[in-house]
Amino acid sequence: MSEPQQTAKTKPGWSLDKRDRNFIESLMPFWEFLYRYYFRVQTSGWEHIPANEKVLLVGTHSGGMASPDMHMIMYDWFSHFGAERPIYGLMHPKAWQISPQLTEFAAKTGAIIAHPKMAAAALRRDASLLVYPGGGQDLFRPHSMSNQIHFAGRQAFIKLALRENVPIIPLISTGSHDTFFVITDLYPLLQQLHEWGMPWLMGIDPEVFPIYLGLPWGLSIGPLPNIPLPVTIHTRVCQAIVFDRYGSKAAMDRSYVNDCYELVVSKMQQELDILVQENQSNFKF
Repeated sequence: MSEPQQTAKTKPGWSLDKRDRNFIESLMPFWEFLYRYYFRVQTSGWEHIPANEKVLLVGTHSGGMASPDMHMIMYDWFSHFGAERPIYGLMHPKAWQISPQLTEFAAKTGAIIAHPKMAAAALRRDASLLVYPGGGQDLFRPHSMSNQIHFAGRQAFIKLALRENVPIIPLISTGSHDTFFVITDLYPLLQQLHEWGMPWLMGIDPEVFPIYLGLPWGLSIGPLPNIPLPVTIHTRVCQAIVFDRYGSKAAMDRSYVNDCYELVVSKMQQELDILVQENQSNFKF
C-alpha cells in the first residue's frame, strides 16, 4: 500500500503535510482553560505510552459533535510530548464534506481522512495515530449507554494494527457523555423513509439522527453541533494490547480479527467499569 502523493491540489484530508505545529501550539492556552477550569479534567496512565515508539491510540468517543473527551486527550498528548512529536487523527469522510473552514482547522491539528491508505501512511511515517472506531454512533449513543464501549462492530482498526505491527493503546473516559443528554436515535426511521424516496439533506447520509437535550438548542433533533456543559471529565490511558500474531495473513483471517476485536472491546470495558466505580466511590461521603 503506497503512501498517497502530496500535491497542492490534494483533496481535504488526503495529506499528511497540513499538520501545523505552530497552529497546535497557538491552541494550547484555549485548551488549557477548558482542561483546567471548564472540564476540570483528571487523567492517569500516560506512562503506558512509550517514549520513542509509534502507537495506535483507540478511544471511546463521547459528547456529541463537540467531543470534549477527544480535545482533552489531544491537550494531554501535546502537554506530555509536545507538538513536535507526530500524531494524526482519523476523521470520518463525511465530516470533510461539511465545511471547508472546519476541515482546514482540523487538518492543521493533524486530522486526516479515515481511510486505510491514509492511516497506514501516517504509521509508516513513524507517527502515532488516534482512532475513534465508534464514530457518530458512539458520539450520539443514548445516555443509558454512557458507560459502554460502543464501536458498532467496526474492525478496521484491528486490521490496521495487525498489518502495521503496532500496539493498541486504549483510551477511556467518563463525564464527557454527561455534557448533554441523548434520549434516542431516530436513524432507523429516517433510513426507512429514505428507502421510500426521501432524499438525505445535502445528499449526506448522517448515519445517526439523535434526539438530545443540550446547549444551545435545548431540545435538538438531528446530529447538530452542541455546546458541552461544564462537567468534570476523567480520562485514562490503559496498558498496551499486543496480539499473538501480526502481518497481512493475520489481518485477512476474519476469525482472528474478530477475536482481536472482542479482546480489545472486553479489555476496554473492564477498564471503563473500573474507572466508573472509582468515580462513584469518590462521590461517597
